[in-house]
Amino acid sequence: MMNLPFFYISDYDGTQNEIVLNEETSRHVVQVLRMKVGEQLNLTDGKGNLLTCEIADDNKKHCLVKVEGTRYLPTGQAGKTQDTRRVSIAISLLKNANRFEWFLEKATEIGVSEIIPLICERTEKEKFRYDRMQGIVISAMLQSQQVWLPELHEPTKFENLIIKQLDDCSKYIAHCMNEESKMQLDRQISKSVNQLICIGPEGDFTKEEIELALKNNFTPVSLGSTRLRTETAGVVAATLLSITNN
Repeated sequence: MMNLPFFYISDYDGTQNEIVLNEETSRHVVQVLRMKVGEQLNLTDGKGNLLTCEIADDNKKHCLVKVEGTRYLPTGQAGKTQDTRRVSIAISLLKNANRFEWFLEKATEIGVSEIIPLICERTEKEKFRYDRMQGIVISAMLQSQQVWLPELHEPTKFENLIIKQLDDCSKYIAHCMNEESKMQLDRQISKSVNQLICIGPEGDFTKEEIELALKNNFTPVSLGSTRLRTETAGVVAATLLSITNN
């Protein structure tokens, strides 16, 4: 089933027997893939629903498809079930937008649940093109054939995230300061609890930011013996948390 062309729809209420694809998707289906009436494709709403559909009207602007079958899949890749533990990555924005976009793509492919762009004391760039970033996340979800779209937040100030009441998850902060209490992240993870980790900017979190996190019950962790770029640290953290999730 997943060998069929795979597309995203923003809304699906479960009662729809027919769906009109938006103009961009319609053009891709009809003009790029040259699909015709009677051919099948897959759709997902990014909320666990996988729809198998048949083209009823191959209009290049308003392609109409009939829903032939639906499946609801727990988190993870289509056709594969996992538990529902959330993996959230809060990561500083980067001056180089391409590097941040690369992180978004890889984190989505890995299968994280939530991405929170952070504005820290040493964050060099605060401009954030949400529509573009959301498009990258959607494309990565489709490319990796998943049916869950990570929740992408608008940029959040570090202190605002830290002081929120987040009692339903284990909270970590990865920083570069020497500290005897830091443990390797993979030794801290519980399979039964939601996970949130904070990744700082290139200059690391400030001492004050780290202290604020520790006062709010964040656990300091290390991602290894080498110093990593922000986007690399994010991918390493996402990988460690997601692998433990399986």
